Parts: sequence; structure tokens; C-alpha cells
Amino acid sequence: MIISQTPLRISFVGGGTDLPSFYRQQPGMVLSSSIDKYIFVIVTERFDEKIYINYTKKEIVDRVDQIQHALVREAMIKTGIEKGIEITMLADIPSAGSGLGSSSSLTVGLLNVLYNLKGQSVTAEQLAREACEIEIDILNNPIGKQDQYIAAFGGLKKIIFNPDDSVEVVSLNASADKRIKLGSNLLLHFTNITRNANLVLAEQNSKAQENFTFLCELANLVPLLEESYKAGDIDAFGEFLRINWELKKKLASGISKPEIEEMIKIAENSGATGYKIAGAGGGGFLLSYVPRVLQDTFRLGMQQYQELPFMLDPFGTRIIFNMRRYNSKVSF
Repeated sequence: MIISQTPLRISFVGGGTDLPSFYRQQPGMVLSSSIDKYIFVIVTERFDEKIYINYTKKEIVDRVDQIQHALVREAMIKTGIEKGIEITMLADIPSAGSGLGSSSSLTVGLLNVLYNLKGQSVTAEQLAREACEIEIDILNNPIGKQDQYIAAFGGLKKIIFNPDDSVEVVSLNASADKRIKLGSNLLLHFTNITRNANLVLAEQNSKAQENFTFLCELANLVPLLEESYKAGDIDAFGEFLRINWELKKKLASGISKPEIEEMIKIAENSGATGYKIAGAGGGGFLLSYVPRVLQDTFRLGMQQYQELPFMLDPFGTRIIFNMRRYNSKVSF
């Protein structure tokens, strides 16, 4: 049995510039962090040659090409594992429409655990790159690259997406004290709305040219927030989240809606100095920056919305348990 643990993420500024419709014209840039909410993938070898897959459904098939779960199917093809395996996937939160990058975290975690099953240790860069190949190139999802890279590398990172498709990952070298201070001022509340991010992102992709100026402004927020953070101005995250949200709403019609604007109004009136919808927008979780002294009042004002307690996580995908049987029947 082998178990991978892969973090979900929150993105602070620059989201949307990791789409190829933008970064192939001008480098995109985001500032993101992994959080201590996870996708777990458990893999065990089977005595028979069948493939068992357990998630919200259960699949039992004879061949990889019969697998309905597209991410599992393509991860097995990518790693060259063909049969004699059982895969179980678990999540700290319901994965559909959360805006916390769960699909990409799952893809990274699948690749990590399957390569380890083969006895291969691969880099975070390879896991992120191959997860992008699966989700974007093979499955044609209209998504960006930031989720795969933050899931693989973890921590508080500036990620740069270059026109030649190369990706640079830069650590902000957060001390534990600084990371804890930042994390303690961030809160997530569920909007009570789930959405299909692909619909929002498809529209955003189609409007890349008319939104080019807004996207440039979003990318330019990243080095500015980075400098504020390095100078010790943690509270700057509130202002930058708010600026990012106002720009992001201009990218596609489905990013905000009346219910979300009402929730944001309550958050602002209850003490939030900044806020944005996590991920593509349209639903999922609201990320708010709230100074500690205002959080009791904030939680009282937001009590109609379920909170997801979390902290920032310094790690990317990891193998947390590895007990391989060397009399394996798994076909490599």
C-alpha cells in the first residue's frame, strides 16, 4: 500500500494569467499557497489482474481504456501501469466546484503515488508538467497551470508562466512566524454555490484579447504584493485581494453573481479588508482577509455561511505511507 497526500490551494493575485491565451503573448504570473486540506490517493496491488477504482462511484474493469474516471485513466497511461491495482481517492472537502484546485491536486497525487508504486522517484516539476499535459493537452480542459504547480511544489510561491510554455516557481521564503501570521488572517467561507469552472474559464479564454489590459494589471499585482510581503506588510494582502477581485470580475460574466456580491457586502461590513472568490469564480469558497482583532465580529456577521478552517501549508505532494510488496503482479 502507498498513500499520497496532496494539498489544495488558495490563489491571492494573478489568477487568469496562467491561461495560454494570455501567457503565450506575455508572461503570466500568480502568487499562491498550498493549504492544509488534502486529496489522499491510496494504491494497493491486487492478487488478480483487475483494476478497482473507488471514489463517489466504484469501478471494476479489466483494462485501462475501460476506466470512466478520466484523470485516473490518463494517469495510469502516463505512468505505464496497466492492471492488478486498486485505487481509492479521498478528500478533506467535497471536490466538485470548490475553487481550491482539487482536480489538479488529484492529478498530481495520482501521478506521485503511481510512480512510487513503480519504484520511481520523480521531481515536483515533472509531476506538475505531466499533470498539465493530462488535464490541458489530453483532456482539453480550458484551465490554467497554477493549480498543478502549487499542488506539486507547495508553500507560498510566485509562479511565472512563460510564452515558450516553461514555468518558473519562486519561493517567497516565508518564515514559520510570517506564514502563521498571514494564515491566521485568512478565512474561507462556502458560498453555498457550486459551479463548473470550465464554463467560466472557457468564456474567459474566448475574451483574452479584449481583456488583455485587465490581465496585464492582474499579473502586475504579483511583484507588488511580493515586495509588500518581503517588507513585512502582511496586511497588504487585504488590499491586494480586493483589487484583484475587482479586476477579475471584468474577465467573464459568470465570475460573480448577486448572491456572491451580497456575501461580499456582508464580509466587508463585518470587518474584511479584502476578499475574492477562490479559483475561477462563480461559486465555491470566498477567501477573506480579516485582521485577528476583527475576527469575532466577522464570524458573527458571516454565521449563515459555513467556514472552512485552514492554515497555510509549506509542503507540496508527499508520500505519507509506503509499504510495497515486491512480489508484485502489477504490469509495468
